[in-house]
Amino acid sequence: MGIVVSTPDPSTERTGLVPRTNRRRFLGALAVLAVSSPIGRGSNSPSPQRLVSVTGEVTAGEAGVILPHEHVMSLFGADLTEVPVYDREALLEAVVPYLRRLRRLGCGTLADCTTAYFGRAPELLREISEASGIRILTNTGYYAAANDRYVPPHAYRESEEWIARRWIAEWREGIGETGIRPGFIKTGVDDGPLSAIDGKIVRAAAITHRETGLTIASHTGDNPASAVEQLRILREEGVAAEAWIWVHAQNVEDPRLLLPALEEGAWIELDGISPENAARHFEFLEFLRERGHGGRLLLSHDGNSFRYGGHPAKPYDGLFTAFVPLLRDRGLSEGEIRGLVSDNPFRALAPRLRRL
Repeated sequence: MGIVVSTPDPSTERTGLVPRTNRRRFLGALAVLAVSSPIGRGSNSPSPQRLVSVTGEVTAGEAGVILPHEHVMSLFGADLTEVPVYDREALLEAVVPYLRRLRRLGCGTLADCTTAYFGRAPELLREISEASGIRILTNTGYYAAANDRYVPPHAYRESEEWIARRWIAEWREGIGETGIRPGFIKTGVDDGPLSAIDGKIVRAAAITHRETGLTIASHTGDNPASAVEQLRILREEGVAAEAWIWVHAQNVEDPRLLLPALEEGAWIELDGISPENAARHFEFLEFLRERGHGGRLLLSHDGNSFRYGGHPAKPYDGLFTAFVPLLRDRGLSEGEIRGLVSDNPFRALAPRLRRL
């Protein structure tokens, strides 16, 4: 079977565009979290084997082809801001037709990796999802790469446990007053050894996973030593490597550097796919598949369809126009391709506890 366009049926409930902060409600949620039970026993646990999108739960049959790392829009490059402000008309004019085209190419679902404080806007994502027919996952977590530019000041003052409570509150109560729940945890670390704040964010993500089952997608890139440190912190918190995605893993010089994380059970994301680099990505892919790790690989673009400051959009259609055709030319079966573009990302992103 080839890549088939799915026909999503997102919920039509909408409540505006920009999340609002409600301190009293947030603190109340934290009080509940102090005695709440983890995923699997709480009332907000998703049904087994479902993604959590901005329009509701998504089954494997509904999800179709999944892009696990894209940016529908972002304010990356702008100053840190809690409440993002976009040119709504210009954004919708640019993004909705692009996503409709992406859906015609075969995309059913994408994970939006724009975090809080650099442009996350869940209600706007819900409107775009409804208009385009593509299911969209938003996230909780903080992005501590880019020299910590998008780490909010409270994260330096608070403990890992209190940061995690903020993220768990978004899972249980919804983001702000939107009622929209995150579908995964997005984090990021800088180059070199983990700094104090990077380590705190990693540990907060592990604590959050223990209470929610949400997968941790960590901007790690060409930093195998950091991957080792992050996985060590997860072990210390009793979280299995299977709960963690090495984002931008294609940036390492040698794919052999990815093997220890794979052997521990982590997911490896080869993103940044484009027609120009398809051959190199295929070399990484084949090297890892030949060593028995095809079931742990994820493919995406790290694209951006509406960028801050009028920068040109970064397309995220190369998987469909260049890479999948290349996979077919190199002899992969339709079942193997489906595993890479549908089955693997669904298993990686479906919330469930993965403890040691």
